[in-house]
Parts: sequence; structure tokens; C-alpha cells
Amino acid sequence: MIKVNLLPHRQIKRAERQREFGLMASLVAIAAAAILFVSWSYIHNKIQTQQARNQRLQDEMVRLDKEIAVIASLKEQIKHVLERKQIVEGLQSDRNQAVLILDELARKLPEGVFLKSVKQLQDEIELKGIADTNARIATLVHNLSESAIMHSPNLVEIKANTNALGIKEYEFVLRVSLQREAAKEDLSKQKPAPAKG
Repeated sequence: MIKVNLLPHRQIKRAERQREFGLMASLVAIAAAAILFVSWSYIHNKIQTQQARNQRLQDEMVRLDKEIAVIASLKEQIKHVLERKQIVEGLQSDRNQAVLILDELARKLPEGVFLKSVKQLQDEIELKGIADTNARIATLVHNLSESAIMHSPNLVEIKANTNALGIKEYEFVLRVSLQREAAKEDLSKQKPAPAKG
């Protein structure tokens, strides 16, 4: 019978298997390291991209905040300009108001009534005067109630007096309200027509 010694052959196979296992383990380790590196690079790249976007958004927000502040200051300036414009328009419309009032009073004043004072109290006019009779004062009240720029005449006081000549006369105090819109319309109607070329 032939004796075959298989021991070295088994050792050689075992050594080969160990070498293959070591090679496979190192290949798996290298592949895992490569996968980890690629994943880390990808994630790091995404993080940097997102951080750049965030920084850009923050820069835009700062820029927009500055623009909003500028817009707010412009709105405040516009508000002040509009307030000034309203004041100027009010002064412009009130500039001719005294002339209109005096003209209207001259038209509505009946014969035998004399005014001693005309005083404007905001949107009211206080008239103090003297009349020959109560009927003349009633006519004045009626005329002022039909006025285009005045309304709601209110007779505050009437006193009967005798003057130095011994003639009886009636002192009165009358308050009448102004119609601003009507005064403006009258003012626009009274503007002269443009000259024809």
C-alpha cells in the first residue's frame, strides 16, 4: 500500500485560503474606505453648498432690511410732504375767503343795517351791528340763510337802545357758519377766463 502524505498539501491550501481572505478583507476595507470618502465628500459638498445658499440669503435679507428702512424713511418724507401740501392748499383756499365773505355780506346786508364788527371764529363768523328795526335784522337772517357760502344764521342777542339823537335802534349779535366747499366752488367760478390769442 502506498502512503501519501497530505499534510503539506492541506497547509498549502490553508495558507492560500488565508491569503485570499486577507486579500478580500483588504479589498473590502479599501472599498469601504473609498465609499466612506466619497460619501463624506458628497455630504461635505452639499453642506458647503447649503451654507453658501444660507449666506446668500442672509446677505439678501440684510440688503432688503436696508431697502425697507429706506422705503420707510421715504414714506415718512412723503407723509410730511403731503401734510405740507394740505396746509398750503388750505392756505390757498383760505386766502381769498375774507374777500368772498365781505363781498357776500355786502350783497346780503339790507338797507338800514350797519355792521360794527365782523369776527371769524374758525368756521363761524360773528357779526355785531345796529339796525333801524327788528324787521331789518330778520331780513338779514333770511338773506344769510340763502347765501352760497354761509348757512345756519343764529341770532345770539338783540338789545333795544336809544342813540344820542334820541332815535331808537337795535344792537344785535349774529353768528353764521361757513360752507368751505361752497366757498371753494365760488372761488373757482370767479377765476378769470384765459385770454384768447
